[in-house]
Amino acid sequence: MLKLILFMIASWSLSTQAAIILQYHHVSTSTPRSTSVTPAEFRSHLQYLKDHQYQVIGLDQLIAQLSSGQEPAANAVVITFDDGYDNIYLQAHPILQQFDFPYTVFLSPALIDRHEGPVMSWQQIKQLQDDGVIIANHSSYHDHLAKPQANESQADWLKRVKADIELAQQQLEQQLGIKHKWLAYPYGEFSETLEQLVSQSGYIGIGQQSGAVGLASSMTRLPRYPSSGQYAALKHFAPKLKTLAMPVKKALAADPVKGPNPPTLSLQLDLTDLNPKQLNCFSNGEPIEVTWLSADSFAARAKAPLRSSHKRYNCTAPSLSQKGYFYWYSQPWVLD
Repeated sequence: MLKLILFMIASWSLSTQAAIILQYHHVSTSTPRSTSVTPAEFRSHLQYLKDHQYQVIGLDQLIAQLSSGQEPAANAVVITFDDGYDNIYLQAHPILQQFDFPYTVFLSPALIDRHEGPVMSWQQIKQLQDDGVIIANHSSYHDHLAKPQANESQADWLKRVKADIELAQQQLEQQLGIKHKWLAYPYGEFSETLEQLVSQSGYIGIGQQSGAVGLASSMTRLPRYPSSGQYAALKHFAPKLKTLAMPVKKALAADPVKGPNPPTLSLQLDLTDLNPKQLNCFSNGEPIEVTWLSADSFAARAKAPLRSSHKRYNCTAPSLSQKGYFYWYSQPWVLD
């Protein structure tokens, strides 16, 4: 009986394991603050991970674990960059090499070809790849993909989006021999219809909404923690590493493009390790109303229309079994 109890405890401790994916854009002192960390701030993040014995693993390892139904590695952290700016090569890469940490860069090949903005050259990108950096798909043109543009039909939108994603994949394969099919959504924007297209095309979809990654996470909207700008300070960085993936059994209403505004988020949860009375949701830092529809399902809706450029609902609840850890779910909205 004691062995059975110990086995059950061990099994449950594994079931709450989660990985953290960090998202960066610029490592620089001369780029927009909202998407930047300074080299000193970036080094402090990596030093914190090292000092606190986090396992910094490659995104390939994490996706392989999730795809095979394995729990993420204990204390696992993945580092990613979006857009392929040249300061990744000039500033971030040397620091990451000093710590011997793997990382992934999502880039848009058309922007590299056109030299749009301070982006890396293909020669620099190939050098990163030779050094072990994973390069992955961020769509070719970095357009808004989540829903049709004005006067664009549903069929034309889906055709455009699929062509953009596949073109980027072909360019990455031609330039770098890349085979893995991961897509980081431009601007972190997606919709249920886009998720269906991504899944049907054999891709893993990766967003920019905050949260931890576990077996309950959807493989078409894997969350990442933005770690730049106001989130760069260690007082904001460290707590992210003690979050767990919200145990979502079913998304009842969670399509980012579905209005009206304010929208409603509705989820069904596994409540084994959390108390529904301790679940709270926020929008722009302000509490929003949570209504329990049944014993394990809730709806959250802001009182006023969402107006900021980055519209989010964030829902949290403390873990009952892991002191100091919180379950976290972030819902982005792509609303006019």
